[in-house]
Amino acid sequence: MHPSSPTVDYRTEPAQYRHWSFTVEGAIARMQLNIAEDGGIRPGYKLKLNSYDLGVDIELHDALNRIRFEHPQVRTVIVTSGRDRIFCSGANIFMLGVSSHAWKVNFCKFTNETRNGIEDSSRHSGLKFLAAVNGACAGGGYELALACDDIVLIDDRSSSVSLPEVPLLGVLPGTGGLTRVTDKRHVRHDLADIFCTSVEGVRGQRAVDWRLVDAVAKPAQFEAVVAERAQRLAEGSTRPASAQGITLTRLEREATDDALHYRHVSVQIDRARRSATLTVKAPTLGQGPQPATLEAIEQAGDAWWPLAMGRELDDAILHLRTNELDVGTWLLKTEGDAAAVLAADAALLAHQDHWLARETLGLLRRSFARLDVSSRTLFALIEPGSCFVGMLAELAFAADRAYMLVLPDDTGRAPRIQLDEFNFGLLPLVNDQSRLQRRFYEEAAPLEAARAATGRALDGDQALALGLVTAAPDDIDWDDEIRIAMEERAAMSPDALTGLEANLRFASRENMVTRIFGRLSAWQNWIFNRPNAVGDKGALKLYGTGQKAGFDFNRV
Repeated sequence: MHPSSPTVDYRTEPAQYRHWSFTVEGAIARMQLNIAEDGGIRPGYKLKLNSYDLGVDIELHDALNRIRFEHPQVRTVIVTSGRDRIFCSGANIFMLGVSSHAWKVNFCKFTNETRNGIEDSSRHSGLKFLAAVNGACAGGGYELALACDDIVLIDDRSSSVSLPEVPLLGVLPGTGGLTRVTDKRHVRHDLADIFCTSVEGVRGQRAVDWRLVDAVAKPAQFEAVVAERAQRLAEGSTRPASAQGITLTRLEREATDDALHYRHVSVQIDRARRSATLTVKAPTLGQGPQPATLEAIEQAGDAWWPLAMGRELDDAILHLRTNELDVGTWLLKTEGDAAAVLAADAALLAHQDHWLARETLGLLRRSFARLDVSSRTLFALIEPGSCFVGMLAELAFAADRAYMLVLPDDTGRAPRIQLDEFNFGLLPLVNDQSRLQRRFYEEAAPLEAARAATGRALDGDQALALGLVTAAPDDIDWDDEIRIAMEERAAMSPDALTGLEANLRFASRENMVTRIFGRLSAWQNWIFNRPNAVGDKGALKLYGTGQKAGFDFNRV
């Protein structure tokens, strides 16, 4: 990390939590939000009224992973508040007011990714979520509820759900809120218009009628209704009723000003070139064979290479994205034994119906997808010693460009890539396409040619002919071609590149998640910079002062 920048560490554990707690009783886990007012991740604001900042969501992200891996018997997670008459009032407004633009956008992105992860687990792992809204629920608090499968609102004549950002702050409800109201809950657009432009929100039966919540219950019946609906969700889950979880130990890493070193991932920063080299390391032959049986996989626990590597990659991406804003180009590399990667792939495929393999696939899916939506240029460099095979080939397909070295005079040392089932949909983009489907616009001929090459170790010329890489320079041109590409990229506007890359990476298929991220990039980037929100008389700046915002009433 650059010495002048404050570090955000995404590693935490329950003993360090200040805002969340969770308990497990059989198939039901209860996550309780009780935010410490003085527990902000940065100074300058208090987290009043159960309002949250990045630190609260870091704990949520960690707690979700612990439920996934440490408590496989849990089938339903109840998300509720430990405060009386307040569920969650959303993102802390004073935090937003004192934060940089980049901090606000990165915060919104991580928040949305965490909520997307809730929906991903519901869809793929059978882990269901119920929001027990036991008090006022506003803004990002309602977005958290929207991510759940079921929302129960207490009917106490005062508690409501609301998205009040437009009238109060001159900004949008994180875009995830708006998009889930329409795409997920199918709230009629005219009713959504009233809902999103009113401060007081909607409560009681009207919230059910408008599809904003699924049920309401009087205070005396609230806990019973929540318990009954949670049990009903659990009965439809595919999570194992009796399974022994594994412990997620703290990720160990060595950090210097310009490097991070984990066991399977390393990051080296070149500040002069504003680039980071992110290397994913496969197991080596000397470490022994990869676990192939369920017994061996369970015995390996969180040291099992796919799981350990996925956790480290996720942490490295988050660290770079949050703490290294000037590092605009990430070079993706791999090294190690390609056969070990393919063996790990085979074990995951053979046991993908087992809860641990399924949850590991989920973590890999979410971590690779986090790479896709990071606003950084991604170049993959496929060099001697690389192992861009199977799941790690997805790093090359995630890149904006992939360069593969050809060695005409030393073909034995030339790098190879190899495809397997992981490249045809097991680790999809957030729009549910495989990266090869995205690459070839789902055209049948190139996809069939790629599938026919499955299992073959392809050199640069073969990979180029199949359209799997961008360029295949030989060793005479390699250094110059990479240098020129890097220098050209570093000279371009980062803002323009963010828009360009986001458009090209999600080119043909849209879904709710891509709309959330697309709107986050475009609408929030624009609105968060406008004086109506952040100017001296902007609504976000003046919130809580008693002064009225002064708007520029030109419609742009």
